[in-house]
Amino acid sequence: MEHVFTGLDRIREGEWKNLKRYNLGLLANQASLDSKLNTAREVIARLLPGQLRALFGPQHGYGGEDQDNMVETDHSSDNVLNIPIYSLYADTREPLVHMFDGLDVLIIDLQDVGTRVYTFASTMLNCLRAAAKGGKKVLVLDRPNPLGGEIVEGNLLKAELYSFVGPYSFPMRHGLTMGEMARVFDHVYKLGCDLEIISMYGWRREMLWNETGLRWIMPSPNMPFLETALVYPGQVIWEGTNLSEGRGTCRPFEIFGAPWLDPDVIKRGLDPVATTGCYLQEYTFRPTYHKWEGELCRGFMIHVLDPHIFRPCSTSIALMKTVMAMHQSNFEWKKPPYEYEYKKKPIDLIMGDSSLRRDLESGASLTLIMDKWRADLESFIRWRRPYLLYS
Repeated sequence: MEHVFTGLDRIREGEWKNLKRYNLGLLANQASLDSKLNTAREVIARLLPGQLRALFGPQHGYGGEDQDNMVETDHSSDNVLNIPIYSLYADTREPLVHMFDGLDVLIIDLQDVGTRVYTFASTMLNCLRAAAKGGKKVLVLDRPNPLGGEIVEGNLLKAELYSFVGPYSFPMRHGLTMGEMARVFDHVYKLGCDLEIISMYGWRREMLWNETGLRWIMPSPNMPFLETALVYPGQVIWEGTNLSEGRGTCRPFEIFGAPWLDPDVIKRGLDPVATTGCYLQEYTFRPTYHKWEGELCRGFMIHVLDPHIFRPCSTSIALMKTVMAMHQSNFEWKKPPYEYEYKKKPIDLIMGDSSLRRDLESGASLTLIMDKWRADLESFIRWRRPYLLYS
């Protein structure tokens, strides 16, 4: 197996020398580890003693301790380094001016999961904006996209639905790294940020996470395994419904269902394309929190058999279409709020195009729905080329 060197590995192996004499901030969390399992904080504090002046945490907290949607994290402090830990998922999701006081460089080292709605990209964008306004440099330590960088899936986000779960018009499975997204943001929003990317060594676009030689560390509480990330671009859509997406179980997003769901009926009505590269195991579960807490749910667990041909967006849209058709009297869209949007439907924010919801409501064929994606995806693949860092 090949071994990928992340941006943090490159800092440890010598790039740190370029940061001498600068006061540093670090946006990171518990998954910001080098290949030797040292945290970004440990690496930087050891190599550049006294220069780390503030830590920043994204959604779920600097330690990854808090749950999902609008569960805020308080500011705190690092008692060893005697520096503040600012939460960027609290009363504000943007760095305030005083948080950057005394800093010269903000280092960003976050592990993305390759899906548009994962909020770390929005947090990075907010930091780029604040840094550009405050005249601060931003250094992004790049990490692999666990889903690889070749395959893209799903519809493009419409501008009227930009939100904290959709910072730009990416497809649901975007095939970009954090460093590449930073380049996109700086250009399309004309930020003029003093931006530098410490790129990876050894990562190629066709690589899935299990081909990188890196250990999977949970980037958030409900992303426990690579398998979770593999299904997430599709399975996240259940967040916009009254079905459980498996929160409150040990396998969120792989497991989903509701007390009223009939797995036999769903399987009989399902388009065969839904099971390409995967197997749907009928499953019962009782969530310990979140939707249907304490109630017995029936549904499925998705087993990804071949991640190279599995298409999570197609699978989950096909499943949703069938659930809506077979359980019309039970199925409901979740009501707002969702990620600090109080009027728009959560499903529209997640899917990024209200016409997709309307197509599902009208019973449009899966082929018609997917055909609408294709031209946009082809255009996106061409459009993103100037921002790519890896062949």
